[in-house]
Amino acid sequence: MPQELTSIDTVDGRCDVSIFRPEGSDGPWPAVILLMDGIGIRPALFEMGERLARHEYYVVLPDLFYRIGKYTAPDAKTLFSDPEIRKAWFAKIGGVTNYAGIMRDTEALLAFLGEQPDVIQPKVGVTGYCMGGRFALAIAGQFPDRIAAAASYHGSQLATDAPDSPHLLAPKMKAHVYVAGAIEDAGFPDEMKAKLEASLQAAGVTFAVETYEGARHGWVPSDTPVHDVAAAERHWKTLVSLLDGALKS
Repeated sequence: MPQELTSIDTVDGRCDVSIFRPEGSDGPWPAVILLMDGIGIRPALFEMGERLARHEYYVVLPDLFYRIGKYTAPDAKTLFSDPEIRKAWFAKIGGVTNYAGIMRDTEALLAFLGEQPDVIQPKVGVTGYCMGGRFALAIAGQFPDRIAAAASYHGSQLATDAPDSPHLLAPKMKAHVYVAGAIEDAGFPDEMKAKLEASLQAAGVTFAVETYEGARHGWVPSDTPVHDVAAAERHWKTLVSLLDGALKS
């Protein structure tokens, strides 16, 4: 699957973006934004972009850490197992993934997609993982006229007391929403799940929120020590179903 690397201008600089197009078919195709986890851009995410493109989607994977300059993503297994490495990494990236900045990046990314002749306009899908899962739901609320489907997998802090909590944007959402949480996930406990569900239901959003029994936080990317093959395949099935229903029907 061919991968193209480009960059787009944002308010804060230039964001590298990996683009994945379907092979063996002519566009235009519906577009999907793939939002990375907190480990950073790396081959495991490229694999995910390539696989999603095989379902006839134009996939864009922005590097949300571009504000720190050039970097090498840490080894996922080491990051999960070594507290000192994990602490140092998240201290490095913590200040560059704030809510306002990611929304500015999204505005630039949607403008870029709007200019692409091989992208079906104007509706877009978004899927996010861990940190990206939170941003995926927020983007659905901040850009309701563009986002038709939003998915969050092992996302954290989806319904909190913070003023920028994604669940507060439920009344603005027009997208179909799917959320999958991990079992025993401190970032998405049962009470948060219930709070998110109540907000989406009250707002009349078409949604599903599920907990994957046996899966642990970070189960989708293939390079994490908690990668779960069965749960990852369930993720692909639910994601493609969501996107097809919202963008291809």
